[in-house]
Amino acid sequence: MEDVRSTMLESAIPAIPGWRVIISDRGRFWAFRREPFPRDAVKAGAKPDLDADTLDALQAEVARQEEIAGRVVA
Repeated sequence: MEDVRSTMLESAIPAIPGWRVIISDRGRFWAFRREPFPRDAVKAGAKPDLDADTLDALQAEVARQEEIAGRVVA
């Protein structure tokens, strides 16, 4: 996998607040949460590392993980 920053202008990097996004050499999108989820969120199923075929799918999955964490933490 290559870090998007190594091949794209900073302004062209897909951004998901709180997550680091990279694109593999095969075009797969990955996101890694910058801060760990609280332990209870992880126990509830929140995953800090995700992958998807498209940026839209990745953003949807990130939102789902944040929603899982939000239910536990709130």
